[in-house]
Amino acid sequence: MTQTASTPRPRPTESAKSVLLTMLGEFVLPNGGEVWTGTLVDGLAALGYSDRNARQAIARLRDDGVIAPEKHGRKTRWRLTDDGDRLLRDGAERIYQFGRRTEPWDGRWLVVVCSIPESQREKRRRFQTQLAFAGFGFLSSTIAVSPHLSAEQTANEVLERLRLVDMAIVLRAETGMVTPDGELLGRSWDLDALGSSYEQFVATFGAVEPVGPETSFCEMIRLVHAWRHFPFSDPELPAELLPPGWAGNVARHLFDDARVTWSTEATVHYKRLEARHDR
Repeated sequence: MTQTASTPRPRPTESAKSVLLTMLGEFVLPNGGEVWTGTLVDGLAALGYSDRNARQAIARLRDDGVIAPEKHGRKTRWRLTDDGDRLLRDGAERIYQFGRRTEPWDGRWLVVVCSIPESQREKRRRFQTQLAFAGFGFLSSTIAVSPHLSAEQTANEVLERLRLVDMAIVLRAETGMVTPDGELLGRSWDLDALGSSYEQFVATFGAVEPVGPETSFCEMIRLVHAWRHFPFSDPELPAELLPPGWAGNVARHLFDDARVTWSTEATVHYKRLEARHDR
């Protein structure tokens, strides 16, 4: 189905704040790091968000220290703070470089075993959250694994930060006959669910052909916003461990192609919004 400017907009399912962050990273960051309030409000309106939701999202990002206001008469222009600029650049690098890992796998696993007592549930939760963010899977609540030996430094930093070094053992290991690599993989990650998410991404955006700058702008934000979840859920497994016909590869090519194809017209619309409020 071709998406045109007159196509009914789906009801937003993501918070206005999170979508606004995507807009800032995709359009404001590469275009000088400053933007009018009206541009942000109009941009979110095209995506189905109310004026109230848009202004609340702007206020929340201000409170988070991502953007700061500058008054120009009766109007407000927002600039990215140093922290906001760093946040968006780090996020952009992770989003746009994700899926490009090509080093061959040598068959070894990084294993982090940490005996966190039941009385320290919050520390155990943080251990799991921070290692999962770094791409680790879990055989149990206190045993994390990764096929990337390069993740050892990150694991050590997490253990040091949480003061768990004395409770932990970090190993470089190979599987034996009792537990082959495929079984270890299946017990540590839900690849079926991840594959289904990629298939849904392909089904959604493979059917989109934006017509005109405004629709390109909206679909670009939706595309990037949908893709930005994958770097936090996909451990970027080596090709040797992926099932045949892995949907993640198809999704990666679709994302790259769509972003290149839609970028010019999407940026035209963003600059038109800026020019409208610049007058």
